[in-house]
Amino acid sequence: MISALLPNFNRANLAFDHGEGVWLFDSEGRRYLDFGAGIATSSLGHAHPHLVGAIAEQAGRVIHVSNLYRVPQAERLAARFVAASFADSVFFCNSGAEANEALVKAMRKAHADAGRPERTRLICFEGAFHGRTLAMISATGNPKYLAGFGKPVEGFDHVPFNDLAAVRAAITPETAGIFIEPIQGEGGIRAATPEFLRGLRGICDEAGLFLGFDEVQTGMGRTGRLFAHQWAGVEPDAATLAKGIGGGFPMAAMLARERVAKALVPGSHGTTFGGGPLACAAGNAVLDVILADGFLDQLNGTAAYLRAGLEALRGRHPRVFTEIRGQGLLLGLKCVVSNTDLQAAALEEGLLTVGAGDNVLRLLPPLIVTRADCDEALRRLEAATIRLAGITAAAK
Repeated sequence: MISALLPNFNRANLAFDHGEGVWLFDSEGRRYLDFGAGIATSSLGHAHPHLVGAIAEQAGRVIHVSNLYRVPQAERLAARFVAASFADSVFFCNSGAEANEALVKAMRKAHADAGRPERTRLICFEGAFHGRTLAMISATGNPKYLAGFGKPVEGFDHVPFNDLAAVRAAITPETAGIFIEPIQGEGGIRAATPEFLRGLRGICDEAGLFLGFDEVQTGMGRTGRLFAHQWAGVEPDAATLAKGIGGGFPMAAMLARERVAKALVPGSHGTTFGGGPLACAAGNAVLDVILADGFLDQLNGTAAYLRAGLEALRGRHPRVFTEIRGQGLLLGLKCVVSNTDLQAAALEEGLLTVGAGDNVLRLLPPLIVTRADCDEALRRLEAATIRLAGITAAAK
């Protein structure tokens, strides 16, 4: 008999009662070091006083009004994103998949409004992950996610990652743009090279295409800049954010230059919950912290410290790890052993991590993590490594 809660997730038999900073506590009082952050979502950790205060204050005033009326909190947050980015305008919604849908619609309609209605296709990349809606599993292109849902939604062409020649060969008169994650998170922390991202910008400029970045996982300071694409010195025509944008409160955004954003006129796109007062109060609170003087500099220093510790761990255990991937606090350990087995061993040591494709284990701590927290995570991860190596040796 099916459970009341639809069983479409492989949940660990673990329930958390409360959290504090980078720690979560289960119902029995055991504490866990959270290096998963709700899959890169709890950007300020747990019970952050500024975020909690902003949400509580707004909840006591008004939670929802709909987009039939002005939302001052959304207007302020949009203006702040415009000031800190390439964008001219921002659309707020609820999830990464929804933001990505908005980006695709805006790119298509911008071409149609310019007299090019045939330009509806986007070039996407092997190993991508863009969400779980019917259109976004088609943009993702992974057969595992497409199985059982009928024919894929038309309009997405897939080429190898970091291959400019393949991108050029895939362009047709129906191509509207290119859509890419600067670092593929679900795909195994696979980073696009700066040269590749700059090459995509050049191709789009030459061919009259739009360039879109999926920064759902890489944005909001996760890589040490507000947006990961800033490391390459490249500006897109549109980009999407979610996960860390609300510090755990459901929220997402599409940021766009005017030439893309102006296509979404009243009646062409919308959302009931997106950009509400409570969500945007959370978003503004998160941005307060991330944009504070010195915050990202400190994050980058901590990230470098953690990466050095992981490299040392890899050197001590070459039969467990082969490579450290990623940037900032979006890090992946390419494993020799099963990444799911290592994740389970880490859980036994009280360390929360996240699996990824290509047999990679993700480390995604809250952005407020300290060097002392990293030392503790490295200690627990090494204990998990030794535990797993012992189990593996015994099995042989």
